[in-house]
Amino acid sequence: MIDGQSDEELMLAYGAGDLAAFEIVYRRYSGRLYRYLLRQCGNADDAQELLQDVWTNLIRARSRYEVRAKFSTYLFHLAHNRVIDHFRRRRRNPVDHAANPVDEEGDTHLAEVADVNISAIEDRLHLQRLGEQLLELIAQLPPVQREAFLLREEGGFSVEEIADITGVNAETAKSRLRYAVAKLRRGLRDKE
Repeated sequence: MIDGQSDEELMLAYGAGDLAAFEIVYRRYSGRLYRYLLRQCGNADDAQELLQDVWTNLIRARSRYEVRAKFSTYLFHLAHNRVIDHFRRRRRNPVDHAANPVDEEGDTHLAEVADVNISAIEDRLHLQRLGEQLLELIAQLPPVQREAFLLREEGGFSVEEIADITGVNAETAKSRLRYAVAKLRRGLRDKE
């Protein structure tokens, strides 16, 4: 039962030539990885390019893969390094680049909401506005805080794993995460 195997087992199987194992790993991580990259660089085209680069790097390294940490930590560390390279190549400071909020569910058509009561529509619009405000606030965070927050929320990583991915100690990762959450809370409170 290949689908029930751990990520690490799948990656080792892929390194040994099992293409079905890679397909499962790809399916498990492509969405989270794309959202992380999109929020980091703020541009869908760049995020797609970075995503392809990360997967290409993983494919190239498959035969050398060794289980030293969780696979997800390894994968997001590759992504972290690729984002750094991206900004170095472009000679941009990620602090100055605000992420473009993306509606991942697409537009809602009027015909779809015709039977919904007004209260439900108002609630949905309020949540949508909150979501847009949160994305704006995330884009305004300093890059290291934004990255810590996105790794926690998009990647589901612990503070220790965030520290491993970003190459800092756990206390630094914890501080970055704490500051990010405090700024986001304050920003949402100020916008009410």
